[in-house]
Amino acid sequence: MFLKFISKQNKVNDLRSFTDEELVRTYKKSKNTKLIGELFDRYTHLVFGVSMKYLKNEEDSRDAVMQIFEDLHYKLSNHNISNFKSWVYSVTKNHCLMALRKMKSGEQVKKIMYEKTNREIMESAAVFHLNDTDDINDKIPHLKKGIEKLKMEQRTCIELLYLQNKSYFEVAEITGFDLKKVKSYIQNGKRNLKIFLEGNGK
Repeated sequence: MFLKFISKQNKVNDLRSFTDEELVRTYKKSKNTKLIGELFDRYTHLVFGVSMKYLKNEEDSRDAVMQIFEDLHYKLSNHNISNFKSWVYSVTKNHCLMALRKMKSGEQVKKIMYEKTNREIMESAAVFHLNDTDDINDKIPHLKKGIEKLKMEQRTCIELLYLQNKSYFEVAEITGFDLKKVKSYIQNGKRNLKIFLEGNGK
């Protein structure tokens, strides 16, 4: 009995001799996380390389690697995999494409909100020729910089009102400021932003 136990242990410890498919089949039966660890050792570089190809960013690619291998616990149990290398390549590609879609969507929302903020703050469209899309894009970095330079109370209220699309009442509730204070911070923040943009946006 003892010798049989030792034999089983040796078999599990000698995972390098397993094929990918043997690792997958054995994991389905045993749920031994060492098996996923072995797959991780074999394919980290592949997954990272594919992630870099699509995401073009080391930190995002490392996050993708960790997320993909964390999900293996579930996916290996619920998918029939005949060629692990090909399968993990496809999983990585799909993961990256979804991540890129989310990033693009998030950036688009931010861009729209910054454009809206710019229009609200610059009471006259003539100041920045807001009918010109390229001109709007040029001004957005200045707007971001201007918001960062505001006092904390003004910055918080303006970000909540314009960038997160909250109402005045919601801003007051979130910040704990009374409604009069919120209106004052936003009015002063808008004035300071207009001054900053007129001085730095040209």
